[in-house]
This record gives sequence, C-alpha cells and structure tokens, in this order.
Amino acid sequence: MLMQLLGLLDALPLWGLFLATFVVVLLSFEGGLWVGRRSSPLPEQQQEKVVSRLVAGILGLMAFMVAFTFGVAASHFDARRQALLDEVNAIRTAYLRADLLQDPHRSEIRNLLREYVDVRLEGRRSGKIEEAITRSEELQDQLWSQAVAARENTQNSAFIGNITQSLNEVITLHSRRITAGLRIRIPDIIWLVIYALTMLAAASIGYHAGLTRSHRIPVIPALILAYSAVILLIADLDRPLRGYLEVDQQAMIDLRNKMNARTR
Repeated sequence: MLMQLLGLLDALPLWGLFLATFVVVLLSFEGGLWVGRRSSPLPEQQQEKVVSRLVAGILGLMAFMVAFTFGVAASHFDARRQALLDEVNAIRTAYLRADLLQDPHRSEIRNLLREYVDVRLEGRRSGKIEEAITRSEELQDQLWSQAVAARENTQNSAFIGNITQSLNEVITLHSRRITAGLRIRIPDIIWLVIYALTMLAAASIGYHAGLTRSHRIPVIPALILAYSAVILLIADLDRPLRGYLEVDQQAMIDLRNKMNARTR
C-alpha cells in the first residue's frame, strides 16, 4: 500500500539512480555523436544557424525544467520540515494543557502523548511507517476518549475546551504531516519529461559534435556527472523515507526529553 504512494523512480536506490542517469545521458550523447559523424557535413554558417541554435534551445528548455523541478522538490522538503515543527508545537501545547485536568485524565493524557511521540520517533528510526501511522491513529482515539471522559467529570467547560482544541490540532496535523511526508511528490510525468529532454539535449550535443567532426571533449563526462548530481539532489529532496537528506527530528527528540523530565 505504501509503495503505491511512492514515485516511479523510488524503486531504485539513490546511487542506482545517479548511475542510471549518467549512463542514459552518456549513451544519448554517444548516439548523437555516432549519427552526426555519419551525416554529410554542412557549410559552417549553416551549422551555426541551424544546429547550434537548436541545441541551445533544447538546453535552455532542459535547464528550465530542471530548475522548476528543483524548486518543487525543495518546497516539498520545506513542507515536511514545517509540518514536523507544527506537530511538535501542537503536542507540547496539548501536554501542557493537560495540567488543567484532574487525575486520572491528566495522567492518562500525558502518558498517551508521551507514547505518541515515541511512536513517531521509532517509526522514523525503524522505517516501519505504516505501523507507526496505525498506532498513532489508535492513540488519537484513546486521547479523544480521555477528553470526552474528562468533560463528563469536569464542570469547568473552559478547561475542557482548551484541551479538546489542542488534541484536535494534534489530530489535524497528523494528517497534514502524512500528506506532506508521503503523498505530495513530484509527478511521474515531470520525471519522464525531464529525462526525455535530457536524452534529446545530450543527443543534440553529440550530433553537433559529430557533424562538425569534433573530437570527444574531456569536459563532457564532467558535465554529465554534474547533471547527474543535480538529478540525484532533486530525487533526494523529493524522497521522504530513503534519502540522504532527511528532515531533522531534533525538535521531536527535545520534546520527548522534556516530557520524560517532567515525569521524574
């Protein structure tokens, strides 16, 4: 079920994606070079006017798509980070407002919130995201049941209103964090367009080099490596579960430590 939420390229590890991108671009260049060398050479001026402009246009379009996709991936990463911070603040507020209740509801809500944070961190650490989501939703139901029970046993509606508002925000941010962390991804069609443009651009550069009978330029592999690294960075920013760039969980860890300190 979870894999259905992941992008088309998530089946490859990041190092595999980098290698595949490098190979695809290099083969496209070599293919264009092979075709260009077997084509009839054109007059120099006509080459500059037709082929060079065509290559420049394709490269410009490819650069635009890569920059656009990078911006989308960066915004998704920022959304995941902001969702984490918002959730930490909501849990902290609910934990503090539990002081307004009487036992046993106060202790029960605090214990459930501590477990809620532990589930969040453990799910991230172990990679068992689906199990963590299921357990989080179970804890939400228990928290809400405690709030309902506290309302029945408390005359002060203002106190109950504060705690129910905080718990409702925790539940809402849970859904927002799941959406930002798992379901908002770069569409597969954008990846297909980027790779199609990349292959076309590399083939065009190779064709131009072959048409002008140029030798293989040593900088071409460096250019392909740089482009592959950019694609790797975009994929990493857009990959929330198995990437090198992960949202820092320190805010949630600090919250857990503060919760545990108050129980001593």
